Parts: sequence; structure tokens; C-alpha cells
Amino acid sequence: MSNEPTAAADGRRRLTELVREARICMLTTIAVDGRMVSRPMGLQEVGFDGDLWFFAYADSAKVRQIRVNPEVNVSFSDSRRNSWVSVSGTAREGHDRAKAEQLWNPLLKAWFPDGLETPGITLVRVHASSAEYWDSPSSTMVNLFGYARAAVTGRPPKAGENHEVSY
Repeated sequence: MSNEPTAAADGRRRLTELVREARICMLTTIAVDGRMVSRPMGLQEVGFDGDLWFFAYADSAKVRQIRVNPEVNVSFSDSRRNSWVSVSGTAREGHDRAKAEQLWNPLLKAWFPDGLETPGITLVRVHASSAEYWDSPSSTMVNLFGYARAAVTGRPPKAGENHEVSY
């Protein structure tokens, strides 16, 4: 019997932990001229089940770009924990009042001053098709020592774990 389902489940579980810990990400969309454009976003739901949720303005460049080309990437970096996550998926924009109420956080008033009644507020849902993470539980000093040893020995440093996860 294969242990693949367990490995896949473990990978998804660790990916969820890393996303939850990082919370702030870079959402990359494709502009109409083909350029990739990234901007920081705050993740709204930490129970990552393959969907990432964000609040945005319906008339923003990112939402217009998603309407034209829904393929996106969401990347997380957590330097305190030496971990990185890259999620590839398809984005969709739409206002779902019940979901918005579920996701709303009072801190969002800094960007949406009238709360859920802010004109033009919408949700962006990114449905993950695949993800990859790099996780180095070692401290910065241990990592620096590994890089120094690699420079002397000519062998690449052991940078922690790297796993791909499919959805």
C-alpha cells in the first residue's frame, strides 16, 4: 500500500500552516500587455483549503487584469520562519455578501472606510491548482553556516524541505 495519500495530506497540512503564519503575500497578475504585475495583499481566510480570499475594489487594475486573464500566482515569504510558498491558480472576482461578512475584519476599514458598504468593494478568490513550498526550520545562523560550508566544500547547502502540492 502506498503512503502517497499521507504524504500529500502532510504536504497540504504544512502548506496551510505556512500560509497561515505568513498572512501577507504578493498577488501576481498578468497585465493586458503581457507584463507580470505584483502587489502586496492581506489574506483574509487562514483555513487554506485550496482557495485564498482577498478584498479589493472592483475597478482596481488587479481586478481588471483578472477579468482578462484569470491565471495568477500568490507568493508568501516569512523570513522569521525561513519559509516561502508559491501558489498558482485561477482568480475570480465577485461580491458574495455572506462570504464577505464571514471574512470581514475591522482592520480592513483602513482600506474600505465604509466597511462592507464601501462602494465598489468586491472579493477575489484564488483557487489553487498547485503550490510549492520551501521550509527551513533552522535558524538564520544555522543557514548562514550551511552557506559558508557550501562555499568551502563546493557542495550546495541543505536549504530545508521543498515540496509540491496539487489541488
